Amino acid sequence: MRKRLFSMLAVLAAASVCTHAQWLNHPSPGTPRINGKPNLRAKAPRVNGRPDLSGIWMPEAAPLEELLRLNPTSVDGAQTIGEAAPSRYFMNVLWDYKPDDVTMKPAAVALFEQRGKTMGRDIPSTHCLPLGVPLMDVAVFPHKIVQSKDLVLVLYEEMSMFRQIYTDGRTLPVDPEPAYVGYSVGRWEGETLVVEAAGFKNGGWLDAFGHPHSDAMKVTERFRRRDFGTLELQITIDDPKFYSKPFTLTSTQRLLADTDLIETFCENEKDRVKLFAN
Repeated sequence: MRKRLFSMLAVLAAASVCTHAQWLNHPSPGTPRINGKPNLRAKAPRVNGRPDLSGIWMPEAAPLEELLRLNPTSVDGAQTIGEAAPSRYFMNVLWDYKPDDVTMKPAAVALFEQRGKTMGRDIPSTHCLPLGVPLMDVAVFPHKIVQSKDLVLVLYEEMSMFRQIYTDGRTLPVDPEPAYVGYSVGRWEGETLVVEAAGFKNGGWLDAFGHPHSDAMKVTERFRRRDFGTLELQITIDDPKFYSKPFTLTSTQRLLADTDLIETFCENEKDRVKLFAN
């Protein structure tokens, strides 16, 4: 299991063209500060009477002891697949569950086992394709939330992807065009933005380990900004075709202050050719 997981993580890292070391360094206007440094524990900002989710976010990395338990030979336990240590849900979306708590149905098991045999060679990024939702939100790449009155945009640095969350009162379409990020509508419940998403392409990846999802998957997300530097993202996945019951994970997202996204792209699978040359 350990060998499979880290082989798949290595595939994902090698298949992505990402230059995080070149992130911009520019003080962001409106950022609360203490002695010139961003005060990440300050109150969450507000806009149009609502909490403002805007900012550049990264999922919190798994604790060092978890990374060491998965990969004891790692030098420091953190630099597993590049500059950023992965979150637990990027590695395994069912991390919080015992093996029998949530079970996969036969079609999902077959796909999961196939991905295990190939050590993740067909994870979407090796084909220059998006990772999809919710994997993109817990991956080792930053994403930028831009909030307006009737629309929330999520801009992903990985492959320069984007997602639109409509907050103008519309409902989910009955038969949406299948997409990697699905179709999303949101509403406010007090201080929490509740997002419902559906219309996903069949056979996507939920994590680097290879757990699949079907085109019947529905995702419910709850965004709550606890303070200036912390965003709590609760994700519930309901996929009756592939799983015995819905399951939920909660990802803590940390603000990246005084920086911005940079362009990244996939160069016509050049990385894939080099990666599998042997």
